[in-house]
Amino acid sequence: MDYQSLKIVFMGTPEFAVASLDALVQAGCTIAGVATAPDKPAGRGMQLQQSAVKQYAVEKGFRILQPVKLKDPLFIEELRALQADLQVVVAFRMLPEIVWDMPPMGTINVHGSLLPDYRGAAPINWAVINGESQTGVTTFQLQHAIDTGNILLQESMAIGPEENAGSVHDRMKILGANLLVKTIKGLATGEVKPVPQDDLINRLGREPHHAPKIFTETCTINWEQEIDKINNLIRGLSPYPAAFTQLEGKILKVFAASKEHTRPDISPGQFKTDGKTYLKFAGKDGYLHLSEIQLQGKKRMPIGDFLRGYRFQQA
Repeated sequence: MDYQSLKIVFMGTPEFAVASLDALVQAGCTIAGVATAPDKPAGRGMQLQQSAVKQYAVEKGFRILQPVKLKDPLFIEELRALQADLQVVVAFRMLPEIVWDMPPMGTINVHGSLLPDYRGAAPINWAVINGESQTGVTTFQLQHAIDTGNILLQESMAIGPEENAGSVHDRMKILGANLLVKTIKGLATGEVKPVPQDDLINRLGREPHHAPKIFTETCTINWEQEIDKINNLIRGLSPYPAAFTQLEGKILKVFAASKEHTRPDISPGQFKTDGKTYLKFAGKDGYLHLSEIQLQGKKRMPIGDFLRGYRFQQA
């Protein structure tokens, strides 16, 4: 079977998904339609904003579906009318069975981890938060439970010791896009064979790591921890939603920091500064020098710029 003759419906919303859709287009795949999130009001004027995927789809002239509810009979009817051979999901919503089971070849997903590790909503963040030096992308077949379907292909990538979730995301979206094209070509020729995740879990010899949704409490810095762990949290939540702490009663988001492995002479959570070049907080076993921050009500800025304009309450 020629992969370019397969009718594909693509489902995705953010920028991460655009890379995969563009890779399919560049490979000459037939895009029968694109499903994405409804337009949402955003910004100061609360103007309706299109998703990154919709913007791309409009530019290419694709048929666009924007269901509010995925079980809406009208959406199901429109989707069925597209007569897709295969559906591709990248950073979309959890699909009901009536949707993912519709095409003859089913629905495949691009996930930002080496499954079965880091199943869930925030795989990139948690891999960095947990201090992993390696992650990757997986293509797999959707089934009932989230992120548990049969594995199609995987490719690994390193996480640099100073990298944050944003830079991993930007490299991974390209890796995932290329793997998706490779997967579809392999499915068309029959060279790609599904592998049950249970087989991979047995090889792991441990329970897989999880990647649940990020909540506010996840982002709160606990200065009683080791500075390596705190720094990983900062890296794993940068640039969004960002780890935070308190500075003189105001919320302080921290986007980047560097470690000083010296036994602190102040309590965890207290800080030292010369008011000009550094602001460092004590952790359990050292200091973290904050290098890029955003104080509540202010812009994000390098620490030097912040210190030039800030007056500390303490002497």
